Amino acid sequence: MASKNKVALVLSYQYPGKYALTVLAGAVEADAVGQEVALRFPRDRESLLAAVRECHDAGYRVVVAWSFYSASFPGAVEELAWLRERLEGREVLCIAGGVHATAETEQTLRGGFDLVGVGEGEPVLLELLGRLVRGEDPRQTRGMSRLVDGKVVSQGRGEGVVLDTYPPFAARHRMFGAIEITRGCIYACRFCQTPFLNKARFRHRSVENIARWTRVLREAGKRDVRFITPTSMSYGTADESMNLEAVERMLAAVREAMSPGGRVFYGTFPSEVRPEHVTPESLALLKRYVDNDNLIIGGQSGSERILQASRRGHDVETVVRATSLAVEMGFVPNVDFILGLPGEAPEDVRATLELMRRLSELGAKVHGHTFMPLPGTPYRDAPPGSVDEETRKELDRLASQGRLYGHWKQQVALANGIAARRQPRR
Repeated sequence: MASKNKVALVLSYQYPGKYALTVLAGAVEADAVGQEVALRFPRDRESLLAAVRECHDAGYRVVVAWSFYSASFPGAVEELAWLRERLEGREVLCIAGGVHATAETEQTLRGGFDLVGVGEGEPVLLELLGRLVRGEDPRQTRGMSRLVDGKVVSQGRGEGVVLDTYPPFAARHRMFGAIEITRGCIYACRFCQTPFLNKARFRHRSVENIARWTRVLREAGKRDVRFITPTSMSYGTADESMNLEAVERMLAAVREAMSPGGRVFYGTFPSEVRPEHVTPESLALLKRYVDNDNLIIGGQSGSERILQASRRGHDVETVVRATSLAVEMGFVPNVDFILGLPGEAPEDVRATLELMRRLSELGAKVHGHTFMPLPGTPYRDAPPGSVDEETRKELDRLASQGRLYGHWKQQVALANGIAARRQPRR
C-alpha cells in the first residue's frame, strides 16, 4: 500500500473569515481525508506563524488557508506577506477562498496566494487535501485557480453542495458556530453577493439534519443556537412564498433538541427577515418558539425608485407594515438601511431619512450601512457610497437619540477602498 503524506491545514481563524473556516473544518472532520490531516486554528498572526513553523518542522506538508470578504481582503494580503517574510525558507501552500476570492480571482492571486478556490469551498478543499495526502499535484484540484506566466489558469469552479452532506461546524475540535440552514437566495438584490456566489435559488438543510447538529451543540454544553440564512422565513420553500408549516416543523425540532434550558434565536443575527414575510401568522409562530425579543428586517431604502432599481422585491409601505406588526407582537424591529445606493438623488436620501424617523417613532431601531460596490454583484462598478454633511448630521442626531446604530461611518472608507482596488473587467 502506498505511503501517505502528513498534511496540516492551518486556518487563519480570525474575524470575519472564521465563520467560513469553521464550516470548512467541519467538512474536513467528517471526511475520510480528515483522518490524515492535522487541523490548527490560530487566532492571531503570531500564533499563525508559530503553528506553521511547528507543523512544517514536524514533517507536515503545510496548507495555510484564508477566507475573507472584500473589505478584509487588504488585511489578509498584508498578513500573508508578513507570514512569508518570517518563514525562513520553509515552503508552505497558501490558499484563499470566499466571496471576494471567487469574484476577484486574479486580484486575489496577485495578492500573493498560491491557489484560489472559486465557488463553494467544501468539495474543493477536500479534493486538495486528498491530493496532498496521496502525493499528487494540488494545482490540478477542481475549483482551484493559479497564476502561470502572469495569467490565470483555472480548474473550473466548485459546485453547489447539498448542505446535509457536510456538518455546519467542527464539533470534534469544539469550533462551533451558527447552523447554516439555507444557502443561495432567489431574490438577487443587486447589491448582495450571496445570490451571485451561490446561485439565485434556495438550498435548505433538512429538518432532521438541523436537529441532529443542534443536539451536538447542546451536548457540547452550548446554551444558544443561531442560524445562517439569507431570509429566515423562506425555509422550506423554493420561491417567494412562505412555508410556515416547514418553518414550524424545523423550529419545533430545534426547540426539542435544545431542551432543557437551551435558547433558540431565529430571525435575528446572523440572519434577517424580509419585510413581506412579517405577518401576524409568521410572528405568532416565532413567538411560540424563539427566545429573541428582536427581529432584523431588511428595509434598505425609503425610496420606491431605489428599491425598484436594486430589485428588492418590496415597497416602502411593506417595511412600515412589518415594523408595526413586529412592535405589536412584542418584538423590537432592527431595520437595515443602505446609505448611498447607486442612483440616489437628494429626494431619495430625504425619503430614506424620513422612513428612518417614521420607523423609529413606531418603536424600531435603525441599522445604518454604507453602500459598498461589492465584487461579483451587478453594482460592482458603481460609485462607492457616500454620505453628505446634512445627512450625516441627521444620522448623528438619530444615533444620539438611541434610534440608529451601525458602522456606516467606517464603511465609507471601506467602500472607497473596494472601489479603488477593483480592476477593469476582461
